[in-house]
Parts: sequence; structure tokens; C-alpha cells
Amino acid sequence: MQTQPFLLADGLALATVYGVLLNDRATVTRLSPQFDSAPYKAAPKAPVLYIKPRNTFAAADAAVAVPAEPGEVRLDATIGLVIGKSATRVSADDALSHVAGFVVVSDVTLPHENYYRPAIRQRDRDGFCPISRLFNDEAGFDLDNATLSILINGERAYERSFANLVRPASQLIADVSEFMTLAVGDVLLLGPGEGSPIARPGDSVLIKVPGLGELKHTVVQEKLQGEQA
Repeated sequence: MQTQPFLLADGLALATVYGVLLNDRATVTRLSPQFDSAPYKAAPKAPVLYIKPRNTFAAADAAVAVPAEPGEVRLDATIGLVIGKSATRVSADDALSHVAGFVVVSDVTLPHENYYRPAIRQRDRDGFCPISRLFNDEAGFDLDNATLSILINGERAYERSFANLVRPASQLIADVSEFMTLAVGDVLLLGPGEGSPIARPGDSVLIKVPGLGELKHTVVQEKLQGEQA
């Protein structure tokens, strides 16, 4: 568990990581029949947020511990927007001027399909948020058309595009900062893609964002208190 300040760069400590659900059009399309049912009877109109708290923070090359039940995790890998200048009610046109750079994030979760209440037990376990170093000097990187791939044990397991987001990065910052301030050091995740892959103990994970960077980590079996290392 992270106890010391988690530094994204010299002088820039990680504050709060905000995840966003239902920001991939394919996921929204798949779940639309559920949105039309009670009690909501409509898809969400505002960003659906959750928090990855301090205990989840992990550096590159971390070993993510998985409980024996269910014995697997889902890798909701994504790009994180690192806030470098406080953002309150900013416009979409001005939003990216508040971003200091980007991180590649493995938003690890126990598999679940509940979007109607916070999935704290599934998403907020110790070490469930490996984060890359800060990337802030990647000339020509096109965030709105970025792609991401996941390799598990050297084999390509997943690929996604950020061109089909419900809210692209600039609009997401504008919509979130409309009702809350994003502070320096906060990270706003662009959200999981549709069909994220499953990893199990013993797996090695490599997440690559061409033009930006990559993140590596492993998945191990969680050891219960009193078990031998």
C-alpha cells in the first residue's frame, strides 16, 4: 500500500485519481437496454465517476495481488490526464491547458457488471492502480485518436481506440470541472474500453500507448495474513 507521497514528477505529487465509467460508446450501446429500464429509465447525462484511493496507487513493475476468489482481475487500462493547473468550470476549448501531461494507467478491478453503485470492493483493493511515469514531452501525440494495446505474457490480448469516447478528454474535463474542482496532481482517467481482458496470477502485463509510452506490471496470488511468503 502506498504510504509516502506518490510522485508523478519532481515537485508533482499524485493527489486523487478519478475514474469515469460509460465513456466508451460501445459499452453504452451494449448497456442501453438496461438504461431504459427502472429505476433510471435513461442513460446517465453527467459523467459517472468513482475514486481510486491512495491504497490503490502502485508504480510501474508492481505486483498486483489477486484474491483467491475470483482468482482473476479485469484490466480496464486507460490514459490518465494529470492536472497541472487547478480547473473549475473550464471550457472544453481551454481544458487541455490545465493538463500537465499524461500517464498510462492499469485500472485493475475484480470483474463485475454493476454501474449503479460504487464498486468499492471490486476497484479499490490495495495496489489496484498501477501508474506509469508522467509523459509530458511527446511531440505530436494525438490524444483524441490514441490507441492502447495490452499484451499478457507477450501475447496481444486487447486493443482499443480513444476516438470513440462519449466525452473526449477536453469535454470530460469541462463536464467534470462544472461541478467540482480538479486540483493540481489529480488524475482524471478517460475510462475503460469495451471488453477489457482478464488477467490471472502468474501473468505479466504490458500496456502500450503508441506515441506516448507504456506500463508494465505483474499479477500475483494474494497471500493471506500468516501465510509464508
